[in-house]
Amino acid sequence: MKVVIADDHPLFRSALSQAVNQCLDSPELLTVGSFDELSDILKSEAAADLLLLDLNMPGARGYSALVHARSVAPALPVIVVSAYEDASVARAALDHGASGFIPKSSSPETMAEAIDTVLAGDRWAPEAVDQVENSDSAFTDKLALLTPQQQRVLVMLTDGLLNKQIAIDLDISEATVKAHITAILRKLGVHTRTQAVIAARSLEIDWASYGRSAPGAPENG
Repeated sequence: MKVVIADDHPLFRSALSQAVNQCLDSPELLTVGSFDELSDILKSEAAADLLLLDLNMPGARGYSALVHARSVAPALPVIVVSAYEDASVARAALDHGASGFIPKSSSPETMAEAIDTVLAGDRWAPEAVDQVENSDSAFTDKLALLTPQQQRVLVMLTDGLLNKQIAIDLDISEATVKAHITAILRKLGVHTRTQAVIAARSLEIDWASYGRSAPGAPENG
């Protein structure tokens, strides 16, 4: 059994590794700490059996890493593991393709039970999720059409970066950036970069808001 753990906090990676070892017999664990590392490992590890995913890793934005994982490896079960326990975050994670949602405050026993449940083909999520309306997943299907590089460009567009700044950060030409933006607009079915940014913000999560409602909550999601 091969399990990928994607989380940029070593402490949480260790806790998740313990939970996996608790419910699986000698699993092979692969750990990554950023969107780029996750993208690379999903390309090379087609036979992975489970992905435990932190939403708020470097290079990811909101549910973008989840959507990317589901588009690259649609048969791979994904459990989102988040420091934020708001039911709306869990509901949206399930609507964007996750097979489960585990709050990081869960005990190792609960994490192990969730992993067993998902690997058996069922979903796992807090009970409060059933009280939240389903989110609109139409944009998710379009976002899944973007390449990893196009997703990076889209994230930079939402940050307000100009083509020249994006080119410098990604070490590509401005012409390549323009080509990526043209492809992004076509795949998302919009006509301007402003419309693309507005659409992309449907994947955003107001981490600061959850942080204020849960004093002392870690910055990582």
